[in-house]
Amino acid sequence: MQMNKNPNSKYKIRFTDCDMFGHLNNSRYLDYLINAREDHLKDFYDFDFNEYYKNNLAWVIGSHEIAYLRPAFSNEIVTIQSTLLNLDIESLHLEIIMMNEEQNKIKAIMRSRLIPINIKTGRKEQHKPDFMEWAKNIENIEIDKQLNLQQRIKQLTAEYKTKESV
Repeated sequence: MQMNKNPNSKYKIRFTDCDMFGHLNNSRYLDYLINAREDHLKDFYDFDFNEYYKNNLAWVIGSHEIAYLRPAFSNEIVTIQSTLLNLDIESLHLEIIMMNEEQNKIKAIMRSRLIPINIKTGRKEQHKPDFMEWAKNIENIEIDKQLNLQQRIKQLTAEYKTKESV
């Protein structure tokens, strides 16, 4: 069975998450993007974090790199797309993109590295073989992992311009 490696869903930007200019507050982008990934895991892959936590396993954020390209406004509907860029036994690398509702303009793009930990010890732990096997099914091998964030933005911008001219 072929899994959707680029799930996306729509979200409404809430007034309480915005600054006095009606723009989504920079720190709140992280919440929208991370929450969307959690929704995508549950809705598209039937992945339930609670079941994983019962085995004393979780992830912590090792790093985020985010680029804010256009503001998201209060009450605006945005589309958020997420993908698993890469995984190994010691980390996961995600890319999450916030776009306008029509999905032709990028508002923000974030890359994150997550590290598996044991909840009881708080120490880093390697991914289990069964998780690795499952996650390989949703890994997006179509995105060039060698591109840095700025190169990826240029690539996506060029793709959107090509779509607009068709």
